[in-house]
Amino acid sequence: MSLVVNDSCVESRFSPAAQSDDWIIRQAIALLEQRVFKKGPALERPAAVKDYLRLKLAAEPNEIFAIVFLNSMHEVLAYEPMFKGTLDSTSVYPRVVVQRALELNAGAVIFSHQHPSGCTEPSSADRVLTDRLKAALALIDVRVLDHIIVGQGTPYSFAESGLL
Repeated sequence: MSLVVNDSCVESRFSPAAQSDDWIIRQAIALLEQRVFKKGPALERPAAVKDYLRLKLAAEPNEIFAIVFLNSMHEVLAYEPMFKGTLDSTSVYPRVVVQRALELNAGAVIFSHQHPSGCTEPSSADRVLTDRLKAALALIDVRVLDHIIVGQGTPYSFAESGLL
């Protein structure tokens, strides 16, 4: 039997409460996937994208750099965790990002990663990386719509902060 520490309480992963929590989380992710990744209309609600990315990334113990690939109408083609790092950094390779964007025939992307520390402010490395990726993708006519940093509280949006 595995144990889970939850808010300073130890509970069995097989307990009814834990199973209920897991079910609720799965349902929340499924609902957000339906809202964000539905076929048809373009992405209309940045808040839903932020919520979805927050659910996907917030609990990760190490940094994960993920990308939402979109077509030219901003319909979602794929969500992919591309790179996994350590507690406070991850290596991201522009060549791999460009290759994947070409494979999916993407017209736009939304970058995202989480800060396990909880701080959502972008580091200077986050800003430099975003600029490098934006320049690399511009060469193949793929637009960078946003870079969202997930942490404690409201996710940070490069687009909303005027950094894109």
